[in-house]
Amino acid sequence: MNIEEFRNYCMAKKGVTEGFPFDGETLVFKVLGKMFALAPLERRPSQVNLKCEPERAISLREEYDGIIIPGYHMSKVHWNTLYLDQLNPALLKELIDHSYDLVFSKLPKKLKATIQS
Repeated sequence: MNIEEFRNYCMAKKGVTEGFPFDGETLVFKVLGKMFALAPLERRPSQVNLKCEPERAISLREEYDGIIIPGYHMSKVHWNTLYLDQLNPALLKELIDHSYDLVFSKLPKKLKATIQS
């Protein structure tokens, strides 16, 4: 999966917006105002940061040593950095979904209701 495919997959989710709140190089994806994914566009090889349940984050880092690492410039407990071109697209989509779902689950019911049908 390349960065454009990553962006398209994230943007297809309900309630997602994108922007550059930190600088002109780090694309941030939010669900109803809460961040679930970051993509530093100038980094090579292409990388993304995704939120992850802590125990699963450790397991993924062990299984994909050097491909999934603790979140760069993020909480190492809750965020992973992933090398896009080295991961199976199906796994990457699963991890994007996981990140989105984690963030969405913590939102207030009233806010969730604005996009649930």
